[in-house]
Amino acid sequence: MNFSFYIAKRYLISKKSHNIINIISGISVAGITVGTMALIIVLSVFNGFESLVISLFNTFNPDLVIEASKGKTFDISGFPSEQIKQIEGVDYFIEVIEENVLLQNGDKQHIGNIKGVEADYPLMSSIDSCMLVGDFVLRESGINYAVVGSGVAYSLDVRVGLKPDPITIFAPKKTKGYNLNIDQDFNSFNILPSGVFSVEQTFDTKYVIAPIEFVKGLVGYDNERTAVEIGIAQDADVENIQDEIETILGSNFSVKNRFEQQELLYKIMKSEKWAIFLILSFILLIATFNVIGSLSMLILDKKKDIAVLQSMGANNQLIRKIFLMEGSMISIIGAFLGLLLGSLICVLQMQFGFISLGQGEGTFVVDAYPVVMQALDFIYIFITVCTIGILAAWIPARQISKKYLEVKLG
Repeated sequence: MNFSFYIAKRYLISKKSHNIINIISGISVAGITVGTMALIIVLSVFNGFESLVISLFNTFNPDLVIEASKGKTFDISGFPSEQIKQIEGVDYFIEVIEENVLLQNGDKQHIGNIKGVEADYPLMSSIDSCMLVGDFVLRESGINYAVVGSGVAYSLDVRVGLKPDPITIFAPKKTKGYNLNIDQDFNSFNILPSGVFSVEQTFDTKYVIAPIEFVKGLVGYDNERTAVEIGIAQDADVENIQDEIETILGSNFSVKNRFEQQELLYKIMKSEKWAIFLILSFILLIATFNVIGSLSMLILDKKKDIAVLQSMGANNQLIRKIFLMEGSMISIIGAFLGLLLGSLICVLQMQFGFISLGQGEGTFVVDAYPVVMQALDFIYIFITVCTIGILAAWIPARQISKKYLEVKLG
């Protein structure tokens, strides 16, 4: 066994001549344990919310979306649709027309987006699993229907049921001039709501989903499309398929994956996570000041032991290494206990959800704080805690001067 490690271990577990040193050492371990536990719990909860938000956005966002690099629309008649559909791993190919519109129900109005999609859209997006009221029906018995976001439904006081109120949708006509007359400048169609969905506030307050043929007539499009959404098989490599589609389309089109579609959101969430990590690491740094105090008092307590080691041939470097090892052991034990307790609390929360988000049933998407533990978080936290602990131990250890090391036995 390494000599410095052996001596440091004895100093750590043995009773000191002054009981206060044992107490401070215990406080040092406890402080690092609590700080480490807080780090892993907070980061795991943040991971849980991040995964929840991403899953909600992924319900609405496709695996890949193709848009024109320049301009708002492109001509679908010259688009290599069949070539893309034949790519291995492409399950769904959905043509989309999206336009800003004015929605009206009685005397209530709301500005939003109408999204015209094909019949396979709910199979690709699974949005039909997010219905609050009614069903995801876009066309039945020759009648067009719209599925409305919950925020839009609330603003317009939309009723879905046996006698739904029709929603009037106004879209600007494709004309060069404007007469400031809504009848001359806007197309207006009525459509019945078949259901209300709730995915995430960004989408719920913005979107009305309708059949693409209905939207074509509303906005006056023929072969124009604003986007094509691609659904990828679960076992397929999205990145490879994205590269293959980009090769086929060239520079006239942009192909975005789910990360690129919500790039700002993902970057903000990552930045917030690292900001939380740094804040809690700073709190942990303050907690390690106890290690400095503990080692400083231990050095004073072991003055005679140091003199004995000196007389037996131990050099300054070895003696400093003993106390550095002592501080490192305090940090490692605290980090290990903190990670163990933190992971235990996270597992209990995942299984039982004993810490809830609120008392109102159905107020939140989930009832309890979501938790997702990631292996990299454990590695980063352990390295951070040990690094801070070693630096804290190095401060008192390096202060052992040559004069102090030459103290003789009395």
